[in-house]
Amino acid sequence: MSSVVQGFTKSLAMTVLSEIGDKTFFAAAILAMRHPRKLVLSGCLSALIVMTILSALVGWAAPNLISRKWTHHITTFLFFGFGLWSLWDGFKDEGEAEELAEVEAKLNADWKTNRGTTKENSKDDDEIKKQKRPFLSQFFSPILLKAFSITFFGEWGDKSQLATIGLAADENPFGVVLGGILGQTLCTIAAVLGGKSLAAQISEKIVALSGGVLFIVFGIQSFLSTVDS
Repeated sequence: MSSVVQGFTKSLAMTVLSEIGDKTFFAAAILAMRHPRKLVLSGCLSALIVMTILSALVGWAAPNLISRKWTHHITTFLFFGFGLWSLWDGFKDEGEAEELAEVEAKLNADWKTNRGTTKENSKDDDEIKKQKRPFLSQFFSPILLKAFSITFFGEWGDKSQLATIGLAADENPFGVVLGGILGQTLCTIAAVLGGKSLAAQISEKIVALSGGVLFIVFGIQSFLSTVDS
């Protein structure tokens, strides 16, 4: 039970500090300003839950493919690496502006393209367009699918995904999944309800430095457990 709690608390803290001010955080915030919040929340959150579960499964399977000793060493290295990366971002203090500008530029370009296409198409073509849509989009809202795809592929290979894999390889995967899902839920709800204003009030530098310290603490703990064993 203690291993589940430890995996849960580590995953929750890591997820919250990694996701606030992240690309997917700003993407959810901007999408929620232009589309119904329920659809954006459902799409973004479902993508993050799927990503968390997949990452935990990879981390859980890793010791079966590579020796436990090597997965532990790799996890320790990842924690120290991500810690230094976050500390560098915090001292550089340019991350939030760059992330927000990049996400806004991409979504604005996509938004203008979609609006132009909508104006050119007449209402008589709506039924034909609906029939030609991909199979899934006939049952799910295009907005929900858009939020899901942007979040899922934006999170793929991200620092938080790799950290979740490493954490699940070293801790109880069930606890890691629960903590990750709760953390993603809290961050996504915050982003959808007012992510841009919230990000403006929270110091990105403090979040990055706190995340860096947390990763390094995890790395030290992982290293010490290796020495003890």
